[in-house]
Amino acid sequence: MSTSPHILLITPPLTQLNTPYPATAYIKGFLGGRGYTVTQADLGLELVLKLFSKEGLRRVFAEIEAGPYQLSDNARRMLRLKQSYLNTVEPVIRFLQNKDNTLASRICHSRFLPEASRFDNVADLETAFGTMGLSDQARHLATLYLEDLADLIKETVGPQFGFSRYAEKLAMSATTFDALHEALQAAPNLLDQMLLELADALMAKVQPDVVGFSVPFPGNLYGALRLAGRIKQISPATKTLMGGGYPNTELRTIQEPRFFDYIDFLTLDDGEGPWLRLLEAISCQLPVASCQNEQLADVVQNNLATGNRQLATHQLQRTFLRNALGEVEYHNSPQPDIPHAEVGTPDYSDLPLTEYLSVIEVLNPMHRLWSDGRWNKLTVAHGCYWKRCSFCDVTLDYISRYETAPSTLLVDRIEQIIAQTGQTGFHFVDEAAPPLALRDLAIELLKRRVTITWWGNIRFEKTFTPDLCRLLAASGCIAVSGGLEVASDRLLALMEKGVTIAQVARVTDGFTQAGIMVHAYLMYGFPTETAQETVDSLEVVRQLFAAGIVQSGYWHRFSMTAHSPVGKNPAKYQVAPVGPEPGPFAWNDLWHEDPTGTDHEAFGPGLAKALYNYLHGVALQEPLSFWFDFKTPRATVPRHLIQQALQEPGKPDAARPNNRLFWLGNTPELRYEAGKKGQQAVLTFFEQAEDFEVKVPAPLGPWLQTLLTSLASDYDTKVLLKDAAQSFPTAGGQKWEQFLLSAGWLTLREKGLLVL
Repeated sequence: MSTSPHILLITPPLTQLNTPYPATAYIKGFLGGRGYTVTQADLGLELVLKLFSKEGLRRVFAEIEAGPYQLSDNARRMLRLKQSYLNTVEPVIRFLQNKDNTLASRICHSRFLPEASRFDNVADLETAFGTMGLSDQARHLATLYLEDLADLIKETVGPQFGFSRYAEKLAMSATTFDALHEALQAAPNLLDQMLLELADALMAKVQPDVVGFSVPFPGNLYGALRLAGRIKQISPATKTLMGGGYPNTELRTIQEPRFFDYIDFLTLDDGEGPWLRLLEAISCQLPVASCQNEQLADVVQNNLATGNRQLATHQLQRTFLRNALGEVEYHNSPQPDIPHAEVGTPDYSDLPLTEYLSVIEVLNPMHRLWSDGRWNKLTVAHGCYWKRCSFCDVTLDYISRYETAPSTLLVDRIEQIIAQTGQTGFHFVDEAAPPLALRDLAIELLKRRVTITWWGNIRFEKTFTPDLCRLLAASGCIAVSGGLEVASDRLLALMEKGVTIAQVARVTDGFTQAGIMVHAYLMYGFPTETAQETVDSLEVVRQLFAAGIVQSGYWHRFSMTAHSPVGKNPAKYQVAPVGPEPGPFAWNDLWHEDPTGTDHEAFGPGLAKALYNYLHGVALQEPLSFWFDFKTPRATVPRHLIQQALQEPGKPDAARPNNRLFWLGNTPELRYEAGKKGQQAVLTFFEQAEDFEVKVPAPLGPWLQTLLTSLASDYDTKVLLKDAAQSFPTAGGQKWEQFLLSAGWLTLREKGLLVL
């Protein structure tokens, strides 16, 4: 008889309200494919649903009324409206879960929702959403309602609460464990109590041998440790594991023994390999062992015969633990990582997909994708194919190890996820999705007629030609986000972004012309950046929005990290690190001085205000000084820099003989008619939005119909432009180069004949 550990995977509060964070789904899919029994839970969602219910709010109001809180005027107003909140909270939650869409009219057109300070600066909703956007208006107002309640909770019973930054300050730049330890040793507040109640019920239901926590962000750490501490109280034999983005970047040098009062094993980088090794080792400690690793067979048998339950630490991979002497050890056996093609399909079973909330926090079209709608998360490739940006953690595995998977396998995974979730929206969460891999994925989706809607992160590189953008749009792409960073060619070169402003302009124009929304990540405060360069960067951003080729953006202040090229070699970038000193706990975010740069902090509010107006098409002609309350230099960027970049001619088709032809349309019908220069062939196309005709010399008609029929029906056969040139009829009275400039060819190119 044999068994294996029963595993529970937990996402602690809080990541997203609208869709599951994918880490546990990936590990569950991987381990489930290897025969393990795995249950997963999103306790962030469960906590929100427990808190924002009539009973949950009743507990909140009761504790506030009984407590010694010094309340603001806003909080006192909300207490006076207590009954209104109790009456409306559950209908609002149902509405945000898309379970009661008819409530939208009442939310928008009557005094249904109690309003507190979040409503003071509410935007002109008719301008923002239009007269037809009733549901979106209501969703935004309902989101403000929840944020009002969150403000009340933070002011009183749950000072660490936040929808996406729960107790974040406790984990940010925490070189020591002291603040977290103090908070965890304190008596649980009301939100902690609710979270622990959820943990008790979950543990009683699942009765796991192993509990794993995914901690992607600093705001997940406190909740994970609270939960782990509770598990240690009620089930001391249960092993607790932690991994995720936060440990991968912050805890790589951990030497804090107290952390391991809560977590038995801390793993780094991709979890699949470390989990396999850990589960094998843990199996050796269970009453009945099942070690599938042949190398451990002798160890297991010896353990069973002698009663020795020691952990086989020599097999562990990228794993921290505390030994019998109370010291922190790191074990990393030299075993290969699990290839990206073998990690399996994310498994979303156990997660209550219909219970997530679609919210609209800010009136930004791209930010809405992050918070509104159910998106299946998937990666096209592991790591980054560029991995050179000097501000990025390029030395870490999640960036540096680049691996792809075949497009056929990716679409297999997509179809499996759709079958399981019933949802066809996908967010590709790559650091930067490779353009050629996206091309192959798009072709495979079109070939199989798999209908999805997708978006993801890219680099604004020249490989994204207008034709490739059109192909991606045809496969379901609706939006891309990419790093423009500091819009200065000098600083882009210093960053090693591998792009120029002119190149970014042409790429974003290609996406926009294809109907794909573009979001630009923007950065200010990069080492040696001057006030002049900051103002010039804002001018470039203004021109991009004025040209209509960027629809959304966000300014980030540069942050120096320990694992980036800037952090590893600050002298090269003329900055001086000033702390913090490495401690026994977290270490990643570094403080620095920039003696050759400007006062970066002063520019932040003005940059944010300008961008907010630009993305709404407002004040695009105002002088840049309008956005700042201090004197700034005049921009030195030419006023028509972006327009000039867009007017540069592209490479003609005749100069691309090795590129592939791809036809997005249907098979045409062929007929002949008399023309001014004799008989001509007429190809009629019946497409979804329109019918159109293309007229060519009669000898070219059958050739063109055959070519387009082949392209439309057989995506496996690659027809290069030079192949078409070889079969081009010489009897048509035109040379191949002339045909590529003819009205018929240009019409086909406009209607969906791509050169990839």
